[in-house]
Amino acid sequence: MNHSSVLSYKTHIRSLIALGFPIIIGQIGTIVQGLADTIMTGQYSSQALAAAGFVNNVMTLVLIFAMGYSYGLTPVVGAYHARKEYQHIGQSLRCSLQTNAVLATIIFLLMGSLYFFLDRLGQPEELLPIIRPYYLVILLSLPFQILFNAYKQFFDGIGKTQIAMWIMIGANIFNIIGNWFLIYGWGPFPELGLLGAGISTCLSRIGMLLCMTFIFYRSTSFRIYQEGFRLREGNRELRKKLNRLGLPIGLQMGMECASFALCAVMQGWIGTSALAAHQIMTNVASVCYMIYYGIGASVAIRISHFTGLKDTGNVRRCAFAGYRMILFCGIVLSSMMVLCHHQISSFFTNDPAVSAIVMSLMVPFVLYQLGDGLQTNFANALRGIADVKPMMRYAFISYIVISLPLSYFLGIQFAWGPAGIWMAFPIALSVAGMLFYWRFNKKISKGI
Repeated sequence: MNHSSVLSYKTHIRSLIALGFPIIIGQIGTIVQGLADTIMTGQYSSQALAAAGFVNNVMTLVLIFAMGYSYGLTPVVGAYHARKEYQHIGQSLRCSLQTNAVLATIIFLLMGSLYFFLDRLGQPEELLPIIRPYYLVILLSLPFQILFNAYKQFFDGIGKTQIAMWIMIGANIFNIIGNWFLIYGWGPFPELGLLGAGISTCLSRIGMLLCMTFIFYRSTSFRIYQEGFRLREGNRELRKKLNRLGLPIGLQMGMECASFALCAVMQGWIGTSALAAHQIMTNVASVCYMIYYGIGASVAIRISHFTGLKDTGNVRRCAFAGYRMILFCGIVLSSMMVLCHHQISSFFTNDPAVSAIVMSLMVPFVLYQLGDGLQTNFANALRGIADVKPMMRYAFISYIVISLPLSYFLGIQFAWGPAGIWMAFPIALSVAGMLFYWRFNKKISKGI
């Protein structure tokens, strides 16, 4: 390729901002649903905060896996979009909805079975009456969120990232208003506490799916995809392709999330205050991650377009432009956390015991931001070139072999407490980032 045809970093960064900003807002919207529940239930009671922390950590594990699974659609749609093969894009959406519906059914049954074993997970006995009803309502919302993910990846893959952004903004406004009425019992509504937060979240997720479906079927802008959506020929092969791409991504993201979710179980062994503090910092970390992910997702979309055109030079430059952006964001976010940690803690709770533990988690939180940014960027770069299978091995090494045992030994065996559990994250995320970076460089050096 002629060097002059490789776009400048400045051009790539501008395009990534245009694509990535709506994704960041939309992805933060996904986290804000749980964050709003956490903040508002934290003001209701520390017990409700701890119960929300446990359930949201467990449910986030499967939601992140399902989200990662839906990402298999992005490189497929992106490559077709670059070649203007609109019929194949519509067909890909249909197949993605079918495979995600199967996944939603499996997850619903598995998580429904887990409900009967909640009392065996070592959580404080006084939290179980609060945990159980909230768990059931959030469980009911999972299939709607999973099918929404499939639509979102379709719209993102064709560059319409602002659609999901606006839907998520609307859903979060609805969720926050619903929380006020149902948690505290305003007006004619009963005071339901944490259960009310769950009902509001569930209704908002149902609304998100309905909006996505309505836009696709009723907007004239998407008629060019609807013909392909109705096609049945070749669907079996396409579903297999989506599974080959989606499962490794889902497992990679699921194992990362598992290291956080299972650490929540360990925090519960220490006590209610430790679990509540872990929930606060996990929510803050999730917001930071979604900023990185928004940039990373735009990297995956852009790279999938360049991959469809066999443009290796711009694939490489786009990936490194994305990492420069994420690195800058990581430095800014870490600085903000150091300067504003007291104010952030007070948003969630006034319990001094919980606030003290939050302060102790600040050091490992800052340390792992650079590793988190590295692994997010190059995991998405690999997704863009559809080289996702090795990601499972690297994730297993980083998040299961390294992170979980290290958290257990530092936090529980060596009695370093909540901060010890978190000290494994900087190491595990940095290892994952370096492995993804190495794989991307190796793959690109051999051509697409």
